[in-house]
Amino acid sequence: MSNISKPNDQANAMWGGRFAAGPDAIMQAINASISFDQRLFAQDIRASRAHAAMLAAQDIINDSDAAAIEEGLLTVLSEIEAGKFQFQEALEDIHMNVEARLKEIIGTPAGRLHTARSRNDQVAVDFRLWVRDQCDAVILGIEALMRAFLAQAEAGAGWPMPGFTHLQTAQPVTWGHHMMAYVEMLSRDRSRFQDARKRMNLSPLGAAALAGTSFPIDRQATAAALGFDGPTANSLDSVSDRDFALEFLSASSICAMHLSRFAEELVIWSSAQFRFVLLSDRWTTGSSIMPQKKNPDAAELLRAKLGRILGATVALFTVMKGLPLTYSKDMQEDKEQVFDAADTLMLGLAAMTGMVDDMQAERAALAQAAGSGFSTATDLADWLVRALGQPFRDAHHVTGSLVALAEQKGCDLPDLTLADMQTIHAAITQDVFSVLGVENSINSRISYGGTAPVRVAEQVARWQQVLC
Repeated sequence: MSNISKPNDQANAMWGGRFAAGPDAIMQAINASISFDQRLFAQDIRASRAHAAMLAAQDIINDSDAAAIEEGLLTVLSEIEAGKFQFQEALEDIHMNVEARLKEIIGTPAGRLHTARSRNDQVAVDFRLWVRDQCDAVILGIEALMRAFLAQAEAGAGWPMPGFTHLQTAQPVTWGHHMMAYVEMLSRDRSRFQDARKRMNLSPLGAAALAGTSFPIDRQATAAALGFDGPTANSLDSVSDRDFALEFLSASSICAMHLSRFAEELVIWSSAQFRFVLLSDRWTTGSSIMPQKKNPDAAELLRAKLGRILGATVALFTVMKGLPLTYSKDMQEDKEQVFDAADTLMLGLAAMTGMVDDMQAERAALAQAAGSGFSTATDLADWLVRALGQPFRDAHHVTGSLVALAEQKGCDLPDLTLADMQTIHAAITQDVFSVLGVENSINSRISYGGTAPVRVAEQVARWQQVLC
């Protein structure tokens, strides 16, 4: 953004009166927010244009003044977008910077823009507009990542891999099934942002400082002009509410947690001990001393950066938790956390989408690992229940004994002979081998939401239709 000029001795920060000489430099540093809230320039100007048009429609200001304000605001907007605008720290925030420049351009009519509003409702509407826009951007980013996972799931719907509990091999699943787990997580993330957007889509503009205004304003008109569903219903709540920002941060934190979990899996899976995935050179680096190394730097950095979002969420909750109604200057500390969290989340979504698009599943390593650790033991226990009518607890005990026998012989369950198995339970038949083995196990898991390739393919098709 543009450079920020420092105040001179004559700067009055547009306050006048007893602050005409300008605040102390330390106070200036504490008080000024233009270094970060300049990001709200587009929303601030948009809201001001809607406000001015409403004032004219209600005969609160005349049409010529409204036209001058509209033209002047568009000029300010173009200057900022072109990088020609000089933000001034002495003017504290984006609102006063825009208004001061507007006055330079059009003169007296600029002073009429602030009729029937306060900086309290002005910042509330600007910030809502920005967060609402960010929700839209995040939703698109989540959907792009969902499509990347869907592509992986479609390709690998039948590729065996180990499913883990406690990071120990538990049962065979498929690559596609594992990828679809993240599609489901991300779908919930998407719904949280969609839901939060609906709830924040009310306009606080017109609440003024805290009590509304005596001017005959039309809040429905400004709300409609700004794409809101309507105006907020209580002026006190309108200027003191930051729930919309807290909801955005909360939803971002959950989404960040999901991204971080997959980043962790990529770090593990790309290691020499696992070799489940091959990450492209775009997302890895080499070692400065060990030539054989291929480090998953992008996943590691993402895993760390996403923690910033959790910190931002806690920070804003801490700011808001002790504030009486209505507005307190503490609330100026709401934006940096949200801006940083939004930037971090968008970066995380973009980076993760790139990594998922590029990663290659190492099918041979996945398949080999899928059969390790007696992963089909549960299938054996289920067969004992179905074929022999054993209570599951008894079947669990028999299966455990067979696992112990396989360990003693140094082989896997499918490698035991029928005679071996009958030493543990005489009623076991040759049919038991129909359920042992990774492929048999995977194909048998046909319950809704299960890992059977046919079920994975169904889920992929369902989500492809949803996201088309």
